[in-house]
Amino acid sequence: MREKVIVFTDGGSRGNPGKAGAGVFVTNEAGEEIHKDYKFLGTKTNNEAEYLAMNLALKYLKRTIAPLTEIVFKLDSKLVVEQMNKNWQIKEDRLRALAEANWEILKVLPCSSCKITYVPRAENKMADLLANQAMDSAKDE
Repeated sequence: MREKVIVFTDGGSRGNPGKAGAGVFVTNEAGEEIHKDYKFLGTKTNNEAEYLAMNLALKYLKRTIAPLTEIVFKLDSKLVVEQMNKNWQIKEDRLRALAEANWEILKVLPCSSCKITYVPRAENKMADLLANQAMDSAKDE
């Protein structure tokens, strides 16, 4: 059965650059949880963590999701949303490389429609919680 999934991602960094983490929360159209994940990213900037959170979600979708009618990404990073939608230039090489890696996976996802949208932080609580869990999971250095 083809369906729609909503993918919430969030990345964070304590120190910018600093200890960074990524969180992913995936639901179906009814809001029922399909998948959640988090990953400690090492030392990264906040923007790098946001891109890497999306990449974590994309890798999950690529390996596990059957053909879908629609995938909607919801991020609370206006920068990443606008750059991924090619509305804003990407001036930093390391961010451009992360965006290109995400675009490559987006090209091969089995879906009819894929949207990347901005949501306020208040609407991205679960992904934010998971990103913080990732940062908390790292041993103090």
